[in-house]
Amino acid sequence: MCFLKPVRQAFGLAYLAVLESINEYLLEKAGLTKKQLPKSTEAYKGYLKKYFSPHNGKLLREFEKLYDLLHIAGYYRGLLYDKDVVREAFKLARRFIEKIEGLKEAS
Repeated sequence: MCFLKPVRQAFGLAYLAVLESINEYLLEKAGLTKKQLPKSTEAYKGYLKKYFSPHNGKLLREFEKLYDLLHIAGYYRGLLYDKDVVREAFKLARRFIEKIEGLKEAS
């Protein structure tokens, strides 16, 4: 199944894009420095609770879903290869990033 490697890499990139959208918000709107940015999934969850819950309490649950879907199932374990499932996972990632972008613009 050599076709899975590029798919797994795409899942990894999608997850990194989700993290980068959070990082940008934390740098621009929350006033964090690069050294203060989260370095673990648990730290990201903590920052989502602290800085994003007042705006949108669903973001933490969406992040947890994307972590499981993109990072664990898609990238780490390579379990997702059906084109419809892959397409839907990327749509969810895009929607999450767009929500973060919307919060940046609204603040």
